[in-house]
Amino acid sequence: MKLKIGSFARIGQVTIQTLRHYDELGLLRPSEVDILSGYRYYALDQLPRLHRILALKDLGFSLEQVAHLLEDDLPFAELRGMLQLKQNELRNQVQEGLDRLERLQARLSLIEQESRPLNYEVIIKRIEPLRVASVRRIIPSYWDEGPLWMELFDQLQQADVTISCPCMTLYHAGEPEIDAEVCAPLPPDVKQICGFSVYTLQAVETMASTIHQGSFTGLANTYAALVKWIDANGYNLAGPDRAIYLRLPEEGSSRQDPNAITEMQVPVSKV
Repeated sequence: MKLKIGSFARIGQVTIQTLRHYDELGLLRPSEVDILSGYRYYALDQLPRLHRILALKDLGFSLEQVAHLLEDDLPFAELRGMLQLKQNELRNQVQEGLDRLERLQARLSLIEQESRPLNYEVIIKRIEPLRVASVRRIIPSYWDEGPLWMELFDQLQQADVTISCPCMTLYHAGEPEIDAEVCAPLPPDVKQICGFSVYTLQAVETMASTIHQGSFTGLANTYAALVKWIDANGYNLAGPDRAIYLRLPEEGSSRQDPNAITEMQVPVSKV
């Protein structure tokens, strides 16, 4: 019994366009094509193959993968391997969806606590290793970093070393005794500079990051918002904070320049 394409499409619950597409790809060719009219005809015993195509598509396989899975001589081990890979892929997608759902819930909770939209957006990203020269001291306040930067830049100038911007500060401890380390990125060929520390900041796989635009006086509020986000999203602090100076304030205006841009970073780990 041969069926016109429309009848076969109704039985298989697919569209005529779908059957034509499968024909073009070689997935399911008509059992007969009328030479004169060009009409496509299908046989009922082609339904199992159609069902298999639809079932594999429902599992998330692309049509290219479906074509490979339909090969008669496909080894069993390869078939099993492809199914296992798809299984792992779907599990990862489900976990990503659950993680995204948690972040949405955390955002809603923060908005409800603040009773207003959030001022800062936080993302998690990977930070690559970075070779730096640094000076580290205990300072009485966050406004007392100036001498550390002067010492660092004087030494770099004497050594005739050109730094790679942007510079940053690492805060190993906060108030009342602020353990601050000012860092200047170095070219990879600089191995050592007499007078201060040169080393590689290790890569950080999960760094919470947000952007502060404006004067340095607002950095405390940005950091507080960042820590609140970290806690709400189920992370723990896992290393020294970083302040990355992407656009420095105009000289002498660090407390009021609205155009300065600073990235606040905190290494984190999942609870």
